[in-house]
Amino acid sequence: MVLSMDRWVGKVAIVTGASSGIGAAIADALVENGLLVVGVARRNELIEKRAKELSDKKGKLYAFKADLSREDEILSAFKWTEDNLGHVHVLVNNAAFLSEELLTEGNTETWRRGFDINVIALCVATREAVKIMRKNDIKGHIVHINSISGHEVVALPGSNVYSATKFAVTALTETLRQELNTLGSKIRVTSVSPGLVVSEMTVLAKDISDERRKIMEDRPILQAEDIADGVVYVLSTPEHVQVHELTIKPVGESTSFVSQINT
Repeated sequence: MVLSMDRWVGKVAIVTGASSGIGAAIADALVENGLLVVGVARRNELIEKRAKELSDKKGKLYAFKADLSREDEILSAFKWTEDNLGHVHVLVNNAAFLSEELLTEGNTETWRRGFDINVIALCVATREAVKIMRKNDIKGHIVHINSISGHEVVALPGSNVYSATKFAVTALTETLRQELNTLGSKIRVTSVSPGLVVSEMTVLAKDISDERRKIMEDRPILQAEDIADGVVYVLSTPEHVQVHELTIKPVGESTSFVSQINT
């Protein structure tokens, strides 16, 4: 199998949640490989800063300010992209939300935001991207940044509905694959499921408990660039290859956090 990013050079990609962490690393990697990347996030000033730092690269980074929990703002991001750069060829649904609360004591609005960003925003963005790709006969690629929590309920205190939202992403990936097959579409879809990654949702978070931080700091951990490399890999595969699920774990990671919680 020959791996190549050549067919994506000059093509347009949208990456949600691109202001930091995994999303930022993915956006940077796509720019390095020659894509025109629209980074969508509320903190667009962070993306604008990186766009200047990447100005000498093969591709280019653009910032679009949007709250991914609002459908109208997602639609605006796609319209701006279409009007200013052209048809989207790659969509990376990376934006995610996690708050530390017990399921038995949590806040309903916080849970709702988790589903809005982790599930509904992903569905809205995917719908819009597929519409554009099908209308313009584009053999595009949809990448969902999932989690190992989308395949097993990780015993990490305070995760509340997060795992449920990521299980939804696993189901939505397969649902989309089946729909695209039924439609006779050549659009590919991939779920990328990282283990523990350094990010503002994990060890860099400012508002997590000491217990949760210690559990994460005592474990093997990935860098955001590791996940970006995984995304570049799935995009690099030949058009007839469907990498349906890519799981990325650090060496030494066990299947759950149970052993450390119980000791």
